[in-house]
Amino acid sequence: MTIRVGVVGLGIMGTGMAKNVLAAGFPTTVQNRTRAKTEPLAALGASVSTTPAELAAVSDIVLICVSDTADVEAVLFGEEGVSAGISSGALVIDASTIAPAATRAFAARLHAAGVAFVDAPVSGGSEGAAKGILSIMVGGEADDVERARPVLEAIGRTITHVGPVGAGQTCKLVNQVLVVGNMLAVSEALLLAEAGGLDLATTIEAVAGGAAGSWMLSNRGPQVVADDWRPGFTIDLQQKDLRLVLEAADDLGVPLIGTATIFQLYRTLQQAGLGAEGNHALVKALRRLAAPGTMTW
Repeated sequence: MTIRVGVVGLGIMGTGMAKNVLAAGFPTTVQNRTRAKTEPLAALGASVSTTPAELAAVSDIVLICVSDTADVEAVLFGEEGVSAGISSGALVIDASTIAPAATRAFAARLHAAGVAFVDAPVSGGSEGAAKGILSIMVGGEADDVERARPVLEAIGRTITHVGPVGAGQTCKLVNQVLVVGNMLAVSEALLLAEAGGLDLATTIEAVAGGAAGSWMLSNRGPQVVADDWRPGFTIDLQQKDLRLVLEAADDLGVPLIGTATIFQLYRTLQQAGLGAEGNHALVKALRRLAAPGTMTW
């Protein structure tokens, strides 16, 4: 049986994901709030729907990748949302990063209508989305995860079933704690290297292959060195994720001291109008602390 896939949300991550679903041979329909973003996919052979309901009506699996909890709720349950068009027996995959509690509530509403649901947030930045090599953290019933797997394999390289519905979102929040903590370490290390007169590119080469190596160092460190602030993941989106992290930590009574500090550092960059830059611009907040008054941004 040919699986018809609908993709809702063609932002910095969703566009690459939709292209890879289409390239994998799935009959693909796309929908985006800004219709112009569907045009490159249409040129590659995707069908275009005007609303999530219209898309859901012609899809066996609906893949969603939008920004925040309220956006997912609107896509699923708005006046022309997925739930208004989807058939019993279909499957929804939510690749957005949203609140775990809301995820469980959304899944329950869909299950009541006979629609299966898995949460499958992703990590790997826009580069990983474009190349189809994302890491995917999946929450849901085992049978539903296996139904989703062919589509997930089109967009990701590492697919891990981490538990029931909502567990994928919790795992993604864990991922984001590690991402920003690593970026803070990279930022501090590069500032120290710079102050000590080291060549930064050579320093990264020297340490990346040892115990200090990390994805953030190897992929974002060179961007810092090159003053290249193009986003693999924007500060604004990072802050949304950190808000979810801190809300979950508050609910669970977990002290995330470092993560809370990083949230405040990113806030200073947002206040400076840098929210659309890549999350590796965290180093700019530290530069400002190191040399007050020297930053012109």
